[in-house]
Amino acid sequence: QVQLVESGGGLVQAGGSLRLSCAASGNIFSINPKGWSRQAPGKQRELVATITSGGSKNYADSVKGRFTISRDNVNSTVYLQMNGLKPEDTAVYYCYADLRTSRFAPVSTYWGQGTQVTVSS
Repeated sequence: QVQLVESGGGLVQAGGSLRLSCAASGNIFSINPKGWSRQAPGKQRELVATITSGGSKNYADSVKGRFTISRDNVNSTVYLQMNGLKPEDTAVYYCYADLRTSRFAPVSTYWGQGTQVTVSS
């Protein structure tokens, strides 16, 4: 069974920082960590940041200059450093990755269960 597990969420005051991590476990043949999305109450899920295997990064306009995505290819972990947090960043944050469970399995996208980030004003 494959799992993506996020960690690092929590409660922080406006202007503060958090660092989210996403690690994979289970029967994994190959993995390509892709990025982070978030979903606030009553809103649609929003893509926050993505990163390619070559290191190219993209960010939602709402987080540019404040959030930084990175990945550790050795440990197949993806991170999201969040600085200058605002109350509107409050959401459940999800990581996702493309992976294969065996040499002959197709590539599938897996999502973590989410970690809550709450920013107080």
